[in-house]
Amino acid sequence: MKKKPITTLFMLESLDGKISSGNSDSLDADKDWCQIEGVKEGLHQYYEIETTTDFYSLNTGRVMAKIGVNERTEYHNKVDCRFIIIDNKPHLNERGIDYICHWVDKLILVTTNKNHVAYSLQEKYDNLDILFYDSLDLNVLLCDIGEKYNAEAITIQSGGTLNSKFLRENLIDYINVVVAPLLVGGKDTSTLIDGESIVSIEELKHLKALKLIECNQLDDSYIQLKYKVIC
Repeated sequence: MKKKPITTLFMLESLDGKISSGNSDSLDADKDWCQIEGVKEGLHQYYEIETTTDFYSLNTGRVMAKIGVNERTEYHNKVDCRFIIIDNKPHLNERGIDYICHWVDKLILVTTNKNHVAYSLQEKYDNLDILFYDSLDLNVLLCDIGEKYNAEAITIQSGGTLNSKFLRENLIDYINVVVAPLLVGGKDTSTLIDGESIVSIEELKHLKALKLIECNQLDDSYIQLKYKVIC
Protein backbone atom coordinates (compact mmCIF):
# COMPACT_ATOMS: atom_id res chain seq x y z
CA MET A 1 0.00 0.00 0.00
CA LYS A 2 1.33 3.43 -0.98
CA LYS A 3 2.03 5.76 1.92
CA LYS A 4 0.71 9.32 1.77
CA PRO A 5 3.19 12.06 2.75
CA ILE A 6 2.36 14.18 5.79
CA THR A 7 0.60 17.34 4.60
CA THR A 8 0.51 20.83 6.08
CA LEU A 9 -1.74 23.61 4.82
CA PHE A 10 0.39 26.74 5.10
CA MET A 11 -1.24 30.07 4.26
CA LEU A 12 -1.25 33.79 4.91
CA GLU A 13 -4.70 35.04 5.87
CA SER A 14 -6.44 38.12 7.23
CA LEU A 15 -8.12 38.06 10.64
CA ASP A 16 -11.44 37.26 8.91
CA GLY A 17 -9.87 34.31 7.07
CA LYS A 18 -9.43 35.87 3.62
CA ILE A 19 -6.46 34.78 1.50
CA SER A 20 -6.96 37.41 -1.19
CA SER A 21 -7.92 41.08 -1.36
CA GLY A 22 -11.12 40.58 -3.34
CA ASN A 23 -12.98 38.57 -5.96
CA SER A 24 -10.75 39.20 -8.98
CA ASP A 25 -7.65 37.55 -10.41
CA SER A 26 -6.07 41.01 -10.55
CA LEU A 27 -6.17 41.13 -6.75
CA ASP A 28 -3.73 39.07 -4.72
CA ALA A 29 -2.51 39.13 -1.12
CA ASP A 30 1.15 38.90 -2.14
CA LYS A 31 0.88 41.91 -4.43
CA ASP A 32 -1.64 43.99 -2.48
CA TRP A 33 -1.00 43.64 1.23
CA CYS A 34 2.56 44.97 0.95
CA GLN A 35 0.99 48.33 0.04
CA ILE A 36 -1.21 48.65 3.13
CA GLU A 37 0.01 50.71 6.09
CA GLY A 38 -0.12 48.70 9.29
CA VAL A 39 0.13 45.42 7.35
CA LYS A 40 3.18 45.79 5.11
CA GLU A 41 5.53 46.31 8.06
CA GLY A 42 5.24 42.72 9.30
CA LEU A 43 4.55 40.90 6.05
CA HIS A 44 8.17 39.78 5.70
CA GLN A 45 7.64 37.38 8.60
CA TYR A 46 5.31 35.23 6.51
CA TYR A 47 7.93 34.85 3.79
CA GLU A 48 10.61 34.10 6.35
CA ILE A 49 8.47 31.33 7.85
CA GLU A 50 7.72 30.07 4.33
CA THR A 51 11.42 29.32 3.81
CA THR A 52 11.23 26.82 6.70
CA THR A 53 8.38 24.76 5.20
CA ASP A 54 8.68 21.39 3.44
CA PHE A 55 10.96 20.62 0.49
CA TYR A 56 7.83 19.81 -1.54
CA SER A 57 5.28 22.58 -2.00
CA LEU A 58 1.92 22.06 -3.74
CA ASN A 59 0.12 24.87 -5.50
CA THR A 60 -1.94 25.56 -8.64
CA GLY A 61 -1.26 27.13 -12.00
CA ARG A 62 -3.96 29.70 -11.32
CA VAL A 63 -2.23 30.90 -8.15
CA MET A 64 1.12 31.00 -9.94
CA ALA A 65 -0.43 33.06 -12.74
CA LYS A 66 -1.97 35.45 -10.19
CA ILE A 67 1.43 36.21 -8.69
CA GLY A 68 2.68 37.05 -12.18
CA VAL A 69 5.07 34.26 -13.21
CA ASN A 70 3.75 34.38 -16.78
CA GLU A 71 4.97 37.96 -17.22
CA ARG A 72 8.20 38.08 -15.22
CA THR A 73 11.31 38.97 -17.17
CA GLU A 74 13.86 38.71 -14.34
CA TYR A 75 14.49 35.39 -12.63
CA HIS A 76 13.88 34.82 -8.92
CA ASN A 77 16.81 33.69 -6.80
CA LYS A 78 17.06 29.89 -6.97
CA VAL A 79 15.42 28.16 -4.00
CA ASP A 80 16.02 24.66 -2.69
CA CYS A 81 12.54 23.22 -2.97
CA ARG A 82 10.30 21.34 -5.39
CA PHE A 83 7.02 22.69 -6.71
CA ILE A 84 4.03 20.45 -7.41
CA ILE A 85 1.76 22.56 -9.59
CA ILE A 86 -1.73 21.38 -10.56
CA ASP A 87 -2.63 23.07 -13.84
CA ASN A 88 -5.36 21.83 -16.16
CA LYS A 89 -6.69 24.83 -18.10
CA PRO A 90 -3.73 25.69 -18.50
CA HIS A 91 -3.09 28.87 -16.53
CA LEU A 92 0.68 28.66 -16.98
CA ASN A 93 2.20 29.67 -20.29
CA GLU A 94 5.64 28.97 -21.73
CA ARG A 95 7.17 31.96 -19.94
CA GLY A 96 5.67 30.92 -16.61
CA ILE A 97 7.06 27.40 -16.84
CA ASP A 98 10.46 28.79 -17.82
CA TYR A 99 10.42 31.11 -14.81
CA ILE A 100 9.47 28.35 -12.35
CA CYS A 101 12.06 25.92 -13.75
CA HIS A 102 14.74 28.56 -13.15
CA TRP A 103 13.30 29.26 -9.68
CA VAL A 104 13.07 25.81 -8.07
CA ASP A 105 14.98 22.53 -7.87
CA LYS A 106 12.22 20.68 -9.75
CA LEU A 107 8.81 21.48 -11.20
CA ILE A 108 6.37 18.57 -11.07
CA LEU A 109 3.46 19.68 -13.22
CA VAL A 110 0.23 17.76 -12.65
CA THR A 111 -2.43 17.96 -15.36
CA THR A 112 -5.43 16.31 -17.00
CA ASN A 113 -4.79 18.34 -20.15
CA LYS A 114 -3.08 16.27 -22.87
CA ASN A 115 -2.32 19.47 -24.80
CA HIS A 116 -0.65 21.35 -21.97
CA VAL A 117 2.15 23.62 -23.19
CA ALA A 118 4.52 21.91 -20.75
CA TYR A 119 4.78 18.88 -23.05
CA SER A 120 6.59 20.97 -25.66
CA LEU A 121 9.15 22.04 -23.05
CA GLN A 122 10.15 18.70 -21.52
CA GLU A 123 13.34 18.38 -23.55
CA LYS A 124 14.34 21.96 -22.74
CA TYR A 125 14.25 21.60 -18.95
CA ASP A 126 15.76 18.62 -17.19
CA ASN A 127 14.02 19.62 -13.95
CA LEU A 128 10.50 19.51 -15.44
CA ASP A 129 8.40 16.40 -14.80
CA ILE A 130 4.80 15.97 -15.96
CA LEU A 131 2.29 13.74 -14.18
CA PHE A 132 -0.77 13.16 -16.36
CA TYR A 133 -4.08 11.81 -15.04
CA ASP A 134 -7.30 11.16 -16.96
CA SER A 135 -9.07 12.47 -13.86
CA LEU A 136 -7.38 13.79 -10.75
CA ASP A 137 -7.71 11.89 -7.49
CA LEU A 138 -5.91 13.92 -4.82
CA ASN A 139 -5.20 10.92 -2.62
CA VAL A 140 -3.66 9.07 -5.57
CA LEU A 141 -1.62 12.15 -6.45
CA LEU A 142 -0.18 12.50 -2.95
CA CYS A 143 0.66 8.81 -2.78
CA ASP A 144 2.30 8.94 -6.22
CA ILE A 145 4.44 11.89 -5.14
CA GLY A 146 5.44 9.97 -2.03
CA GLU A 147 6.37 6.85 -4.00
CA LYS A 148 7.99 8.39 -7.10
CA TYR A 149 9.95 11.11 -5.33
CA ASN A 150 10.32 9.65 -1.85
CA ALA A 151 8.54 12.69 -0.44
CA GLU A 152 7.74 12.36 3.24
CA ALA A 153 6.04 15.74 3.71
CA ILE A 154 4.27 18.25 1.46
CA THR A 155 3.24 21.84 2.17
CA ILE A 156 -0.06 22.82 0.51
CA GLN A 157 -0.46 26.47 -0.51
CA SER A 158 -3.31 26.36 -3.00
CA GLY A 159 -6.51 28.40 -3.33
CA GLY A 160 -9.60 28.08 -1.14
CA THR A 161 -11.47 25.72 -3.48
CA LEU A 162 -8.68 23.16 -3.75
CA ASN A 163 -7.91 23.54 -0.04
CA SER A 164 -11.52 22.52 0.58
CA LYS A 165 -11.16 19.39 -1.54
CA PHE A 166 -8.07 18.35 0.38
CA LEU A 167 -9.85 18.93 3.68
CA ARG A 168 -13.09 17.16 2.74
CA GLU A 169 -11.09 14.13 1.58
CA ASN A 170 -9.16 13.98 4.88
CA LEU A 171 -5.88 14.80 3.18
CA ILE A 172 -4.65 17.61 5.44
CA ASP A 173 -2.75 16.63 8.58
CA TYR A 174 -1.65 20.02 9.93
CA ILE A 175 -2.58 23.69 9.56
CA ASN A 176 0.03 26.45 9.78
CA VAL A 177 -1.38 29.95 9.26
CA VAL A 178 0.12 33.39 9.59
CA VAL A 179 -2.62 35.88 10.45
CA ALA A 180 -2.15 39.44 9.23
CA PRO A 181 -3.66 42.35 11.19
CA LEU A 182 -6.19 43.04 8.48
CA LEU A 183 -9.93 42.81 7.85
CA VAL A 184 -10.85 42.26 4.19
CA GLY A 185 -14.54 41.32 4.03
CA GLY A 186 -16.54 40.41 0.95
CA LYS A 187 -18.65 37.25 0.79
CA ASP A 188 -17.13 36.32 -2.58
CA THR A 189 -13.52 36.85 -1.53
CA SER A 190 -11.60 33.60 -1.22
CA THR A 191 -11.00 32.24 2.26
CA LEU A 192 -8.68 29.62 3.71
CA ILE A 193 -11.32 26.95 2.98
CA ASP A 194 -13.93 27.58 0.28
CA GLY A 195 -15.75 24.96 -1.79
CA GLU A 196 -19.32 23.81 -1.33
CA SER A 197 -21.13 24.51 1.93
CA ILE A 198 -22.78 21.71 3.84
CA VAL A 199 -26.59 21.86 3.86
CA SER A 200 -27.69 19.30 6.43
CA ILE A 201 -26.93 17.98 9.91
CA GLU A 202 -25.89 14.68 8.32
CA GLU A 203 -22.97 16.53 6.69
CA LEU A 204 -21.51 17.80 9.96
CA LYS A 205 -19.05 14.90 9.67
CA HIS A 206 -17.27 16.94 6.99
CA LEU A 207 -16.29 19.62 9.53
CA LYS A 208 -12.81 19.17 10.95
CA ALA A 209 -11.92 19.85 14.56
CA LEU A 210 -8.43 21.15 15.29
CA LYS A 211 -6.00 20.77 18.17
CA LEU A 212 -3.81 23.80 18.81
CA ILE A 213 -0.16 22.81 19.03
CA GLU A 214 1.56 26.19 18.82
CA CYS A 215 0.68 29.89 18.99
CA ASN A 216 3.33 32.51 18.30
CA GLN A 217 2.92 36.25 18.71
CA LEU A 218 4.98 37.84 15.94
CA ASP A 219 6.03 41.45 15.44
CA ASP A 220 3.75 44.19 14.09
CA SER A 221 0.54 42.55 15.37
CA TYR A 222 0.95 39.33 13.35
CA ILE A 223 0.38 35.89 14.86
CA GLN A 224 1.22 32.35 13.78
CA LEU A 225 -1.11 29.45 14.62
CA LYS A 226 -0.31 25.76 14.21
CA TYR A 227 -2.94 23.04 14.52
CA LYS A 228 -3.24 19.30 14.10
CA VAL A 229 -6.35 18.25 12.17
CA ILE A 230 -8.46 15.83 14.20
CA CYS A 231 -10.05 13.34 11.78
